[in-house]
Amino acid sequence: MPVAASAIYFLNLRGDVLINRLYRDDVGGNMVDAFRMHIMQTKELGTCPVRQIGGCSFLYMRISNVYIVIVVSSNANVSCAFKFVVEAVALFKSYFGGTFDEDAIRNNFVLIYELLDEIMDFGYPQNLSPEILKLYITQEGVRSPFSSKPSDKPVPNATLQVTGAVGWRREGLVYKKNEVFLDIVESVNLLMSSKGSVLRCDVTGKILMKCFLSGMPDLKLGLNDKIGLEKEAQLKSRPSKSGKTIELDDVTFHQCVNLTRFNSEKTVSFVPPDGEFELMKYRITEGVNLPFRVLPTIKELGRTRMEINVKVKSVFGAKMFALGVVVKVPVPKQTAKTSFQTTSGKAKYNASIDSLVWKIRKFPGQTEATMSAEIELISTMGEKKLANRPPIQMEFQVPMFTASGLRVRFLKVWEKSGYNTVEWVRYITRAGSYEIRC
Repeated sequence: MPVAASAIYFLNLRGDVLINRLYRDDVGGNMVDAFRMHIMQTKELGTCPVRQIGGCSFLYMRISNVYIVIVVSSNANVSCAFKFVVEAVALFKSYFGGTFDEDAIRNNFVLIYELLDEIMDFGYPQNLSPEILKLYITQEGVRSPFSSKPSDKPVPNATLQVTGAVGWRREGLVYKKNEVFLDIVESVNLLMSSKGSVLRCDVTGKILMKCFLSGMPDLKLGLNDKIGLEKEAQLKSRPSKSGKTIELDDVTFHQCVNLTRFNSEKTVSFVPPDGEFELMKYRITEGVNLPFRVLPTIKELGRTRMEINVKVKSVFGAKMFALGVVVKVPVPKQTAKTSFQTTSGKAKYNASIDSLVWKIRKFPGQTEATMSAEIELISTMGEKKLANRPPIQMEFQVPMFTASGLRVRFLKVWEKSGYNTVEWVRYITRAGSYEIRC
């Protein structure tokens, strides 16, 4: 693995060094002078965040009124270095009460040096989790909401949390009511032709969780994905139940998920962090259920008149409904006057985006809505109408509906005390890039 940093400097806007830390001896202590002379004084700070001067590379980022500069002399992992800077700033803010600037650095020299020693070792990033570091670096910053309340109880198993496999959750959590909230949020992307044929379609989704569970629970999540159902049927030596299955592509998990168990059993098992977090992200490219179909008809009546008819049909179940439906129909820049007729919602002309904006607050499933518009144009001699018009765009959100067909089959919670839990599951589909050519 390439080195992320040989040295790190914190500079103010004048180029003065506020604080620095050398992690390796392959760079000199005066390398910051080269950064100040060749980059800051030449006003080239905004051109590129990575610069090479001599045999060293300078990776820098401005946060508030502070420049954070990382210096390396070898082939560095640039993405890792910038990720380290972002995570380090978030860590400092958690100690300083949400602020990170020149004054916060000057008031917390000792604390920053202690943190810099912990979060990087010989140029390689280490643990940057504020929850873990606050277990054994308890010094207060200028204002730390975590450290301001003194605790009479000793921190349980701090060493285990730092070196063990469950560093994202501390022990000793107690809730009167143990609840789990699970949200499946999807964005459907579509490019459809004017005749209604699908040119491109995919769904990107994420599973968000909010856990208020006591102790150290072990959760197991079952989805209706094809591979998981086939693996479960194979382990139980019986055929899988009939029902729609989906194939998940490009799946990424939170660090709490047991990947070894997922590879062997195809089940999502994990010890959840406390509070809200993103469990997984995925993508679907086949078998997408489109929530809406749009059929536009545009007629040009001479040089100064147009007639636009747009029919929108909801394809999801009759018991469901969509909220905040917005249809944007692009029109020529020389539009002078518009008149509308709609079966549902309200429409108006927005000159700032050169579009007819049709808004429907609540759109029931298995229904249709139409908009008819007559447009008068300013007559121009030299300007010709474009053959390729911009596409119609849609915005919406449909509760309790997933375009991918993903469903939660079960969510099991096990904890050694055996308490009862309440599980809540919600689904919602939103418009990503939902476009229809006209």
